[in-house]
Amino acid sequence: MRVMVFVKNNDVSDKDFVPTPEVLESMKAMGMFNDELRAAGILIDCDGLKPSAHGKRVAFDGESRTVIDGPFPHSRELVAGFWLWEVKDMEEAVAWVKRCPNPMPQASEIEIRPIYEMDDLR
Repeated sequence: MRVMVFVKNNDVSDKDFVPTPEVLESMKAMGMFNDELRAAGILIDCDGLKPSAHGKRVAFDGESRTVIDGPFPHSRELVAGFWLWEVKDMEEAVAWVKRCPNPMPQASEIEIRPIYEMDDLR
């Protein structure tokens, strides 16, 4: 099964990148974790996202489209980065996330969501 693994945003991650020694050490640990995922054949893709100030939203209302410039409120509801994994089941995904280094310099959350497959839609 494929899952999307979201690193949830926080007040720190929704600011522009500042390469402090602590951040660089955290990135190194995350890079080693990504290497483990690749070696296990689980990692399909991954990346970090720029802060919401660099983003845009498009709101749909019937035929109308409205562009909303970032930054967006409720930063804890936003996504700071993602992985796309191929795992046996949700339990395997949870086990891998538990091994992950903390992606933030303070408390953080990672969300795991299964991706619809064609068989799910029949």
